[in-house]
Amino acid sequence: MNNSEIDRLERVAHSSLYATEAGKATIKYSFQIVQRHLVGTTLLEMGPAEGTMSELLARTGKRLTLVEGSELFCNDLRKRLPQTDIINSLFEDFTPATGVTFDNIILGHVLEHVRDPVEILSRAKHWLSPGGRIFAAVPNARSLHRQAAVIMGLLPSEDALNDMDIHHGHRRVFTPETFRNIFYKAGLNIDIFGGYWLKPVSNAQIERDWSQEMLEAFMQLGERYPDVAGEIYILASLRPR
Repeated sequence: MNNSEIDRLERVAHSSLYATEAGKATIKYSFQIVQRHLVGTTLLEMGPAEGTMSELLARTGKRLTLVEGSELFCNDLRKRLPQTDIINSLFEDFTPATGVTFDNIILGHVLEHVRDPVEILSRAKHWLSPGGRIFAAVPNARSLHRQAAVIMGLLPSEDALNDMDIHHGHRRVFTPETFRNIFYKAGLNIDIFGGYWLKPVSNAQIERDWSQEMLEAFMQLGERYPDVAGEIYILASLRPR
């Protein structure tokens, strides 16, 4: 067990901003995409944090398991989702019970946090049931608002960590190319690459000035232009033998 990593996660959890209005809207739209691709009867969500996605996944009728490194988040999730199997563990230390596999594995805003995303994906692929799928979503370094920040001199490069990245505990910001590359390195097949939320300005500006209708419209526009969307995602499966 890595105590320094656990302490790091608890610091992030105590000041988490993922459940802001813009953050919740992003997660809810991500769930709409996830829902299109769910298969089978079992679900593993890795890194649920406040559980915005977890509450939606719990309504699908599938057996839900959550693995979360923060004890603070786990204690809260157990109160709100008593029928869910909630495991307090670092991903690097987690192994399902013998014989247990999952039809769906969800990693929403996880891979930008971990030390070694290839290792996490390489471990997770062994937990998939036959025909199972991994869905992962991350912030996109090439998002319009990051490109604008570089032009304005607010960021030195599109993939540099900004203040909000540091607050969230991000270790990196993926481009579409580097995101796809970690799946290839992990030996996974990329079935779908996509995006959502065409994001021209910051979350604070969006929450101050945008209507719900604007937010929904720009979420959908991100699906048309994934390479410059605020969020990118991959649906992956085991490579055929």
